[in-house]
Amino acid sequence: MAFAIKAEVCDPRTKTFVFTAQKTMYGGKHIAEGDTVFVFASEHEGGKGLIARGVVTSAEATPKKRGIARQTPRVSVTIRRTALAKRPLGRSELKHFTDWNDEEPRTELNFKFYRQATNKIVGISDKAAAYLNEFFCGRMKMRKLVRRSPRVP
Repeated sequence: MAFAIKAEVCDPRTKTFVFTAQKTMYGGKHIAEGDTVFVFASEHEGGKGLIARGVVTSAEATPKKRGIARQTPRVSVTIRRTALAKRPLGRSELKHFTDWNDEEPRTELNFKFYRQATNKIVGISDKAAAYLNEFFCGRMKMRKLVRRSPRVP
C-alpha cells in the first residue's frame, strides 16, 4: 500500500522531510518504514500541492493522551525524497472530481485530502499511486517504461 501526506512543508526541495504527530485517516496509521509516500505541500500553509515522492525511513505512532476518550491516531514520520514532481497537482486540479462513487484516482485524492481539508497522512489505492507516479517522469520516460514492461501471456 502507498500513502500520501498533506502537510506544511517549509522547504519543498529538501532531501529529507520530517513530520511530527501527523493526523491519520483512511488507513494512514499503518504507514511504516519502506513505504512509498507522495508529499503534498498544504495549500492552507502556502504550499502548491504535490511536490515530491519519497520512502519512509522511520515511522512511529504518537502515544494517545490519557483521559481523552476519542482521539485521531497520529504518527511521526521521516521521509527520504526520491523524486520531485514535474507537473502541478493540487486542490484546483482535483476540486471538480466529486462523484464519490466513480472509482477515479483523482476523485479518491480529492475526497481524502480536500473534502475535509485538514493536514493528514492517508492510505491510497494502487490506482491512485499509479496516477500520482505519472507526475514524476516525462511522457517519453512513461512510454519507455510501458514498452519495457514484461508481456503477460
